[in-house]
Order: sequence, then structure tokens, then C-alpha cells
Amino acid sequence: MLTEAPVTLAPKHETRRPPDKLRPIAVAAAIVVLQALLVAFFAWPALKMAPHDLPVVVAGPPAAVAQVQGRLDQLRPGGFEVTGVTDADQALRDRDAYAAFIPSPDGSMTVHVASAASPTVAGLLTQQFAGSGVKVVDVVPVDADDPRGAGLASAFLPMLITAIIAAVLLWQAVRSIAGRLVGLILFAALAGLAEAAVLQYFFHALPGTYLANAAVLGLVAAAISGVVLGLASLLGRSGIALAVLGVFVIGNPLSAINAAPELLPQPWGAIGQYFPPGAGMTLLRSVAYFDGAHAATTALTLGAWAVAGVLLLGMALVRARVRGASR
Repeated sequence: MLTEAPVTLAPKHETRRPPDKLRPIAVAAAIVVLQALLVAFFAWPALKMAPHDLPVVVAGPPAAVAQVQGRLDQLRPGGFEVTGVTDADQALRDRDAYAAFIPSPDGSMTVHVASAASPTVAGLLTQQFAGSGVKVVDVVPVDADDPRGAGLASAFLPMLITAIIAAVLLWQAVRSIAGRLVGLILFAALAGLAEAAVLQYFFHALPGTYLANAAVLGLVAAAISGVVLGLASLLGRSGIALAVLGVFVIGNPLSAINAAPELLPQPWGAIGQYFPPGAGMTLLRSVAYFDGAHAATTALTLGAWAVAGVLLLGMALVRARVRGASR
């Protein structure tokens, strides 16, 4: 009588995982490494802050332009991009420059700044030239109730965080893609109205037209929440991680919210303007203080992020229908 030999199954390949006793050490080490990288990435722009081709203008003949260029090159070689103009103050109001040098016939110099464009740049130039007897005039000052622009800059971080949280909550609480889109639109509209009201009427830190400011802040909320919600709907938790990496970990340190893009090492300052935090602050300053000067590029950038979020939601909807039809 034949008997079957016992069949032995090969053990399944198992992913090697750290022993239980080593897991706390591995987790702690990974978090510390991540923390160190984040600290370095967030601190690096501030520590390396200095003018890099910062646009300034001179109201005078070519000889005066050359004189100012030489003086600024001594101060910071390659730090300033000097251009001659006929109307210096208009160049500041059009956001074509951060400062204007106006020589007088007696050889003295007056420096005009626009602190509304960047309180940090205005402070840097004021500190540099006021001590040497040069008169500094603020042509477009920040709001009197927020003289250093700190309140406006500080308001952007909580808005960024809440926009991410809103997207995550919509992804978890609302099952339908259409419902998520409706929630996204409502959140963006209400967030813009509420944020503008707090900044403009409660803290008096934002001038300009209320509805225009609210529209900008709502567009910022839509850009951030839209891409987070879209990636979450398409890729799940990995999509949220990817969106947070782009919007918060990369976009926030490079945003130059407290400074100016030209104060960050290049090309990082310019790259930061293509992420929602940087584009949002630049657009808000343009609308609130400069009658929308140079607002088109940043508005298109934020709009592109918001549209990308909607397209990602559409892709998630198509994928869900295809999976439903194949069952």
C-alpha cells in the first residue's frame, strides 16, 4: 500500500521587522532624524537671509544710477538690481522695486521704501542708511496697527494648518466626491470671509477692500485644501503625506512670508512663490496695499493649485466608477 509523503509548505516570505524590544528605539531614532531635517530646512532660509538681486530704482541720470550701484555693491556685491526711472514713487506703488534712491542737487540722498511690500526689507534699508544721515521715507507703509507686519504674517500659518485639517476631515467624514467638492467650496468661502474679518475689523492689521481681501484668502484656502483633499481622495493617507510635504514642509519655509523672495537664496526664493503660502502672501499684499499691482501671476498660481485639487477629485471619481463597473 502506497502512502503519500507529507507535504511541507515553504514558509511565506515575511518582511523583516525590528524585534519588539528594538522598535521603540527605531521609532524614536526615525522621528529624531525627521525632526533634525525639518529644523534645518525651516531655519536655513532665515539664517541665509540677505539681498539677492533685490530690485531698487534710482530717480536720476545714469551717473546717479552708477553711483548708487557702486555704493550698494560695496554693501552687498550682487545683492541689488539697480534701475534708473523717472518716477521713483510710482515704481514702488507698482511693486517694481522695494526701494527708491533719490539724489538731491546738493549731493545728499533720500531713500524711499515701501514697508507694505516687505517690512523686513524696509527695516534693513532703514537701519543701513538712516545712521549715515540719509533720510528714509516710507511711501507705502504697513497698517499702523501692525507696524512690523508681524500680525499679517503670523495669521498665515494657522490658516495653512486649518486648511490641511479641513481637507483631512472632509476626506474622512464625507464619502461622496461631489459632497467633498461642495464642502471644499463652502470651507474656502467661509474661511476667506472669516480670516479677512478678523484681520481687518478685529485686529485692524489689513487695509483695503474687505471682499477683495476675503477673495484672496478664500483662494489660498481653496488652493491648499483642494490639493490635500484631491490627493487624499485619490491616494489615501499617502496622498495626504505627499500634499503636506509639498504645501507645508517645502512651501512654508520658502514662502518668504516674513521677508521677501529676493532675501532668500536663489532660486529657492523664486520657487517658493509657486507654492500656496508664498503666492498667497504676495497676492494679499498686492491687493490690500498696492491696488492689485503684479497680482496676476500669484493669482494664476493659486488658481492652478485649486484647479489641480478639483481635477484630482475628478480622477478619484472616475477611478471609483471604473472599479464599481468592474465588480
